Amino acid sequence: MEEFVILVNEKDEEIGVKEKLAAHRDGNLHRAFSVFILNSKGEILLQKRAIDKYHSGGLWSNTCCGHPRPGEKIKEAATRRLKEESGLSSKLEFVAVFQYKISLQNELCENEIDHIFIGRSDQNPLLIPSEVSAWRYVRAENLSAELTRSSAEFTHWFPVAFRQLLDSSMYKSS
Repeated sequence: MEEFVILVNEKDEEIGVKEKLAAHRDGNLHRAFSVFILNSKGEILLQKRAIDKYHSGGLWSNTCCGHPRPGEKIKEAATRRLKEESGLSSKLEFVAVFQYKISLQNELCENEIDHIFIGRSDQNPLLIPSEVSAWRYVRAENLSAELTRSSAEFTHWFPVAFRQLLDSSMYKSS
């Protein structure tokens, strides 16, 4: 099944749609989201992306990420994708938005306006091998140290999204 992303301008205003892989090949600016789930201990749930993902396979990242479908609101898309990737349900709250552009392997490019959401859950995530190869909870201070030591083990967008999370009032109130 073909998937489409929402193309946007620098102000995050919708300007069209494009097939997802083509948008990543052409480097088109598009809308995306990143979700962070925290447990009652304040630990962050990380996923290790399945090795067969079309990019960034085998790298650690936030709990889930993705793109809204045409006509889908961003928060609804984040809620949907959280369930698809992890089996988890959580009330999500908006944290921040940032833009980034990075060249990836296979002549692909991430050029996204990324909306960050936070949720809370003590449920164990499901392991869905086509999406995720491993899960782990980690304390923020340990994660910061790990990023300093071995940033190549994480997706390109993760350090920026993580910093946005740490700087947010939503995280500080958890």
